[in-house]
This record gives sequence, C-alpha cells and structure tokens, in this order.
Amino acid sequence: MMGPFHGETGILYLCRNYNKIMEKTDLLKDVVKHIDFTSFDATPIVNAMMDMSFTSRDTAVAAEILKKMINEKGCTIIMTLAGSTSAGGCMNLYADMIKYNMVDAIVATGASIVDMDFFEALGFKHFKGTPFVDDTKLRGLYIDRIYDTYIDEEELQVCDMTVKEIADGLEPRPYSSREFIREMGRYLTVHSVKKESLVQLAFEHDVPIFCPAFSDSSAGFGLVRHQWEHKEKHVSIDSVKDFMELTLIKMASETSGLFMVGGGVPKNFAQDTVICAEILDKEVPMHKYAVQITVADPRDGACSSSTLKEAASWGKVDTVEQMVYAEATSVLPLIMSYVYHNASWKDRQRFGWGKRLDGKTI
Repeated sequence: MMGPFHGETGILYLCRNYNKIMEKTDLLKDVVKHIDFTSFDATPIVNAMMDMSFTSRDTAVAAEILKKMINEKGCTIIMTLAGSTSAGGCMNLYADMIKYNMVDAIVATGASIVDMDFFEALGFKHFKGTPFVDDTKLRGLYIDRIYDTYIDEEELQVCDMTVKEIADGLEPRPYSSREFIREMGRYLTVHSVKKESLVQLAFEHDVPIFCPAFSDSSAGFGLVRHQWEHKEKHVSIDSVKDFMELTLIKMASETSGLFMVGGGVPKNFAQDTVICAEILDKEVPMHKYAVQITVADPRDGACSSSTLKEAASWGKVDTVEQMVYAEATSVLPLIMSYVYHNASWKDRQRFGWGKRLDGKTI
C-alpha cells in the first residue's frame, strides 16, 4: 500500500499516519446514493407543472420534447453531459437511459465518463461532504472535493493507472475517444465491481460515447504515463476522428434530437455535426429536437455561447427546443421518470451506432 504523504509502505505508513487515516475514514463514510427514476412515477407532478409557470413549465415542456424524441421512429437521440451531475447522484440515471433504450449516442466530458462512472465501476464511491471545509486540510488527506461531494484521490489514481493498463494492452495507433472508451467497456465486462455502469452498458448495447476533451480527466493522466513509458510506439487520441464519427452518425440518421445536460464542449460538438456535414458537401436536416438544462447565463457567453434559439441562426437546431434554467440534479429525476412511464421506449429500435462505426458500415 503506497502512502500519499511520504511514500512509505505497509505497516510503517499506517503507524505514521494513523490519525490522518482515521480522520480521512471519518470524512469518507456517507456514500452518495444515485437516484432510480424507475422507482417512482413523476407523471402527476410533471402534468401539474405544465399548467404552472417559470422553470416548472419549462421542465414539463422539456419532458414532453424528450418523449417525442423517444416516440419518433428513426430519431437518433444524442445526449451531452457536462458538469458533475454523475458524481452528484445521477450516475445510474444516465446508465438507465442506455438500459431502457432512451439514448443512442453520448458526448461528454472526460470527467463524467472516467473520473465518475468508470471510477465507480471499479468499485469506488463518491461521498457526501460539504463546501464549508478547509480545502488545504482535504489536500493533506488526499481528498478531492466537487462542491459538496468528496472523492478519495488515492482511489482516483488507481483509476488513472487502470486507463494506462488498458492503453498498454492496445495496438499502438491513434484512436478516437469513442474507440478507446469502447475498450474501457470491454475491460469492465471482465473486471467491473459495480455492474451496469454507463461505460459497460454502452459497450454492451453498442452506444458510442465521445469525449472530445478526453485528456481533461483521469484518462489524461493514465495516457500520459502510458506515452511516457512507450515513447516510440503508443496509443494516442484523435479528436478529429471523434468529430468525423459523430458527423457520420448525424449523416446516417433520418432525424435527430439533442438532450443536453450542461453546456461546454459536448454541447457544441454535437450541434456542430450539422455544419460539419455541410462542409463535407452533405445536406442534412438540423437537429429537430433540442433540450438543454443549464444554470449558465447566455448574456456573458457562458451558455456555450448560445441559447438553442440562437443556435437556429447557425443552422444547428430546429424550432422544437426548450431551455431549462435549473440545476440539473433537481429536474432530471422528474423528466426521466415521466418519460419512463409515458414514452414508448420499449418499442424503439436500437441503432447500434457503435458496432456500425467499428464495422465501417455507416
């Protein structure tokens, strides 16, 4: 057992750091529990909210738009994830969207996929904490903080090195993040502690996951270590290939809808596939549906530079759109419970875009 403080091992480390270990154990004891949207029916609440105003009505309209996406034959649903909602209790919610065939492709930050989902699939946890804490003290205990949520940095480094281990076993060449995450899913089919993680379910159901900024996560640390040890021949991530692959999905889709949590790179990356197809001399329809849940203010450019209405001027998003200005963990359970109990997800086809990209049949 390596210690984070002086590099001691085993009993010596335990003896010298007993008080810190006990203090750390006390802080990391209340586990974040992820919500199960199948365990309750939010239909009466969402129906009532439709006749209210402000964020309530926006939330209800967003639920209806997602329901339309699920019900429309031939509609590819692309979900984008930015922020820390996975660590905050929505991790199983996103995985269940794959399980219940409500999403066909995902564009996310590396943190959402690696530091949160893959991390928990390896058997680790996120813990309830508080923002009212001495962060220097947390650093001394090797505890990382996401607002009011804690992560054990030593466990996160195990995640880093697991990514390295996967990279070490692959043919040295450039990979799209989608291809590499698929290998992470394959790894979990053998080694996962927590079953039915987002990454594993995506592998099993051929739902591609793209992380355009993949290295901005635990994956980055692991891949840097991999390249440090394999300077001549190594794995690298090709973000242009990501853009090409996601654009191919858009071009092959009869129609498409976006369900966006947060903004950032994932939002624009998914929206821009319409423009990218145009650059390739392929005319495709704008994304027919779009929902974005965010707390960002568009006036200072923080809303990924545009509202969905504004995105229509760029030729990215059509007119069936809804902005929901809310902290996502507060409205996602309602929206997803509503569509689980009211949308025709059982009858949807599975597009299998991941398998089709692997087989180059798009």
